[in-house]
Amino acid sequence: MKNKKIILGVTASIAIYKACDLVRRLKEEGFSVTVIQTKESEEMIKPVVFQSLSGNKVYRGLFDMPEAWEIEHISLAKQADLILIAPATANVIAKIASGICDDLLTCVVSATSAPVLIAPAMNENMYKNKITQENIAKLKNKGYMFIGPKKGKLACGDTGVGCLAEVEAIIKEANKVL
Repeated sequence: MKNKKIILGVTASIAIYKACDLVRRLKEEGFSVTVIQTKESEEMIKPVVFQSLSGNKVYRGLFDMPEAWEIEHISLAKQADLILIAPATANVIAKIASGICDDLLTCVVSATSAPVLIAPAMNENMYKNKITQENIAKLKNKGYMFIGPKKGKLACGDTGVGCLAEVEAIIKEANKVL
């Protein structure tokens, strides 16, 4: 058993369904997985699904009442061996690049000293947007790591770059980082 703790940040991309398989596969690899869901992602998949798959509490809101006294974004940031954001929207990438901490996930990323691996998933035009590319370059320059996206069939029906990297590729990269 690896006994390493991965905080999986899940954002509101249509690729969110792949995050379910990612949780399952990370657990099979011996990782402990704790999910942080953005509020918007809950419109696509309810937290109970990730809780069932991970076997751990799903963290959601920045101001949710903790079960025990702790400052959640700090305690989660300290316990992470890796923060993996998959799928990562253009919005969360922009917020992290700008230092905006307005939800639990961005606060944890800001407070951690653990490596951060980001797996973007969005429409090709959004991914290739100059501002998104500048944000990705800025984060890479600061030591954040990225995997994907890959070319494939997008939710809008177009084919292009923007599909979430394959689950196996994300697992391989997480193993490499750890």
